[in-house]
Amino acid sequence: MIRKEDTALATAEFLLQIKAIKLNNQHPFTWASGLKSPIYCDNRKTLSYPKIRTYIRQEFSKLISDEFSTVDVVAGVATGAIAHGVLVAQELGVPFVYVRPAEKKHGLENKIEGVVESGQSVIVVEDLVSTGKSSLEAVRALRDAGCTVKGMVAIFSYEMQIALDNFEKEDVKLFTLTNYPTLIKKALMADYIGEEDKQSLMEWREDPEKWAAKFA
Repeated sequence: MIRKEDTALATAEFLLQIKAIKLNNQHPFTWASGLKSPIYCDNRKTLSYPKIRTYIRQEFSKLISDEFSTVDVVAGVATGAIAHGVLVAQELGVPFVYVRPAEKKHGLENKIEGVVESGQSVIVVEDLVSTGKSSLEAVRALRDAGCTVKGMVAIFSYEMQIALDNFEKEDVKLFTLTNYPTLIKKALMADYIGEEDKQSLMEWREDPEKWAAKFA
């Protein structure tokens, strides 16, 4: 669920302006999974722009206060959401921890870094949600530690059906500052893409593997 339409459009515009999100129907990007995609998202770039970084911090903080009231801890998902999570925790005046994708292979073998106690309420901060797999692994780690996960906030979501199903199955509320349909809408409004590009981009989201097969 997006925060608000005006917030979603503004966030999408920021991401397009700084090329944190790139769109290319003719020469697709290859994801780590090997999947071909017309979109590539690197929200780490937002940290290099103080105005955008501040906007994201403020919108996240307002979203958390409005939707979840008070929380005990903010948890960032490593590695992309660590910095944004720290900024939000500072804004809210609460502790911060981050969750690794896997336990360390040495030392204390922690998966959660920082101090969190059983019974505490937690909001998870993520930079990007695709299928939701890695994001929800962080939720499970926090729940295993005895925490109550109130929900998750993210900068951007592709809103793939598999992700929507995964979040519903795990009973996790997800709010994002912007999402794929809003991004495409803004890209069309700002002439980043044309109507033909829009059609192809929407076809990719409906069936990524079928779309990628054209470039096999």
